[in-house]
Amino acid sequence: MERYRASVMLCGGTGCIAGGSLKLKNALVEELKNKGLENEINVVLTGCNGFCAEGPVMTVYPEDIFYEKVTVADVPLIVEEHFIKGRPVQKLMYKEPLKKQTIPLMKDIPFFSLQVLRALRNKGLVDAEKIEEYIARDGYQAAAKALIEMTPAQVVDEIKRSGLRGRGGAGFPTGLKWELCARVKDDNKFILCNGDEGDPGAFMDRSVMEADPHVVLEGMIIGAKAISANKGYIYVRAEYPLAVHRLQLAISQAKEYGLLGENILGTGFNLDIEIYQGAGAFVCGEETALMRSIEGKRGMPRPRPPFPAQKGLWDKPSVLNNVETYANIPQIILNGADWYRSLGTEKSTGTKVFALSGAISNIGLIEVPMGIPLRKIIYDIGGGVPKGRKFKAVQLGGPSGGCIPEHLLDTPVTYEDIVQTGAIVGSGGMVVMNDLNCMVSVAKFFLEFTAEESCGKCPPCRIGTTVMLDLLTKITEGKGKQRDIELLQDICRDIIATSLCGLGQTAPNPVLTTIKYFQDEYESHINEKWCKTGVCKELCTFYIDEEKCKACGVCKRACPQKAITGEKKVPHRIDQSLCIQCRSCYEVCKFGSVQIGPRSMRETLKNLPPQEPLKNVEIASLAGKEE
Repeated sequence: MERYRASVMLCGGTGCIAGGSLKLKNALVEELKNKGLENEINVVLTGCNGFCAEGPVMTVYPEDIFYEKVTVADVPLIVEEHFIKGRPVQKLMYKEPLKKQTIPLMKDIPFFSLQVLRALRNKGLVDAEKIEEYIARDGYQAAAKALIEMTPAQVVDEIKRSGLRGRGGAGFPTGLKWELCARVKDDNKFILCNGDEGDPGAFMDRSVMEADPHVVLEGMIIGAKAISANKGYIYVRAEYPLAVHRLQLAISQAKEYGLLGENILGTGFNLDIEIYQGAGAFVCGEETALMRSIEGKRGMPRPRPPFPAQKGLWDKPSVLNNVETYANIPQIILNGADWYRSLGTEKSTGTKVFALSGAISNIGLIEVPMGIPLRKIIYDIGGGVPKGRKFKAVQLGGPSGGCIPEHLLDTPVTYEDIVQTGAIVGSGGMVVMNDLNCMVSVAKFFLEFTAEESCGKCPPCRIGTTVMLDLLTKITEGKGKQRDIELLQDICRDIIATSLCGLGQTAPNPVLTTIKYFQDEYESHINEKWCKTGVCKELCTFYIDEEKCKACGVCKRACPQKAITGEKKVPHRIDQSLCIQCRSCYEVCKFGSVQIGPRSMRETLKNLPPQEPLKNVEIASLAGKEE
């Protein structure tokens, strides 16, 4: 058996692979070989490490040294300094100052240290393409326990007592779903996994499938035992080629080890699992639409009841859970329901995986106990909003969720508390927005998505989302009217009450929450024809406050239209006839001299003589006036 003095765990998730981690691995292996260290240092390509913003990343064990943004050019230095001379390369380490020591260990970095890993327990620790490494970390022990030592009823009872709720969005109790299906007498039942994940900004399930595919299979084996199913499908969107590859490899390996197929572990239990690749339709994340897609039909939801537990895939009893839900199952069976309930709250037990993205320093994949305040996630784990910008809102729950403002950041992350804000926990997408985001435009963005992804089966969703999108478009173009706000709210309530499936029932959430918490922005767009963030190009004018201008030239260099003129030590000016309202100057100015005015200012500034000082123009008096 080979024994190494150190192991390099190099992230091989989609993000880091895009950043060059495969080339990095090859370079590292070659350099170690050249130095005669190939038998001393083990290089392992893992799944997603989670710290996506810093990729490619690697961790050296047993020292627990974390390197970030590593390039092929850094490889000789790492090998020479770290592995030969024993001096970790500090310039490649985590940059934020830490209190404990000068060399930041992975366990001391807040992004990692404040997480609690259960569904992601193997994150960054195993080669996703080797079943032996999964087994070495207690893999398939829970499946063996469920198949050999437990009855289906005992498995169901353990999951019910754990309080695990479906992590796909709705939060329905997993044990209850299994129990309903187990009660149905039928020789043909199906166990299904939803790996479709269509929310913008979401990459939780993809990362689990890429990093730990065997945990999904093990969870499905246990679920199949609970409901007496002998056939399973994993529904994965075709845009996830790495996940599909690793899942297929995992299925083949599990069959070779006698963990899938006929007479698993000699228990007489049979289960075959195959992958079905979806075409990327968001509506196919809804369980009945997903099942119709597997059947080869158009992915459209059907009315319920009957529920899939009684009449699902091919009209047979079926259970569908998402990837993260299955990833929790083995640990519950292995450690018990009480262990699982030790984290979280009474009604929202365990942990939840989130994908942090948007205007946040530490973009990546995290797992935290349910009940943790949003503020702790965004500021302590996420590192807050970068570049000195102000936090504005966090979009939770994807297109089906809502925008939560700053004054609600102490809200605990539980299913029941988040719903009270108007958002939903959803599958775990968490998009942070700063003061550069226009909330009317944000609502419009999500409506564009849901209107496009509506299957068109029911009129409330098909027509209602389109009507709302038209209203939002008019508002962002300066054609809105005051009654449009109330009209939007009325349409939202109608869509929620009458839509057939979850897509339509939750599509109004981004609109309702942005009106609820940011109505002043809607009113500014409508009444003053002014988008104060400068996002809606029809409703803004960029100009330079000459008294604040330092004449540094940064804005001039950033302007793609060469609309900014001015010499050194002379305040600059924007030529309104050339300006395309791209906001580049506004974003790069460090002195606050680039300002955003209403649409009505544009003609006045266009007609201003070159020699006329801008400070002589009464800027404030122009706000709210039409051209």
